[in-house]
Amino acid sequence: MKTLEINYIWKNFSQLSTDELYAIINLRQKVFVVEQDCPYIDADYNDQDAFHLLGYMDNELVAYLRAFPPGTMYEGSSLGRILVEINSRGQSLGKNVTQKGVNFLQKNYPNDEIIISAQHRLEYFYNELGFNSRGNVYLEDDIDHIQMFLEPCEINQ
Repeated sequence: MKTLEINYIWKNFSQLSTDELYAIINLRQKVFVVEQDCPYIDADYNDQDAFHLLGYMDNELVAYLRAFPPGTMYEGSSLGRILVEINSRGQSLGKNVTQKGVNFLQKNYPNDEIIISAQHRLEYFYNELGFNSRGNVYLEDDIDHIQMFLEPCEINQ
């Protein structure tokens, strides 16, 4: 299997070009609204408070997440909208982009835990990255979710 060359770029909201923002929203809607058959409003006005990690392969956005400082979404820092484009899956890009998000938050907010609202079916995926479950399964946009957290000392750098 050939090695993928992904170019990752961090940007805050004001640094995103119109084309970048459009590509992000387009890919998020393809994955979360169309693929997962989950009608919800993706443009939730939280993007303005987030740092955005864009992963490009051959100038095409194939991986993405948004990261939040402590006190924005939760008491701790947070990751969300983690995704890999459908034709780029099965090559560990999900773990790669998530680990980059974890590393970013640990570097910038080393004393804060990372809290995520994970789709319950992905609990094992996040366990492998050091996250632990907290509380019971709950519905979010008609999909089972569970809160997960990563203590600062557990973060793999």
